[in-house]
Amino acid sequence: MKYIMLVIWSALLVSTLNYVVSSINNVTLDGPAFTKGLWISLVISALIIIMGAVIPKDSPKEIGHHE
Repeated sequence: MKYIMLVIWSALLVSTLNYVVSSINNVTLDGPAFTKGLWISLVISALIIIMGAVIPKDSPKEIGHHE
């Protein structure tokens, strides 16, 4: 469920950013630009999942402490 919500939030945030930037640049937000933004959001979601898998979940104090 957390991965589904990650993809949804990523798509919403990247689409919002895409809309704002295209409005500032006075460019129409048509089909290809919108789908490119969705592809970018999928790539960002994948990078966040990979970063979450690589970063250790233990605190630095717990890593060196063995009892």
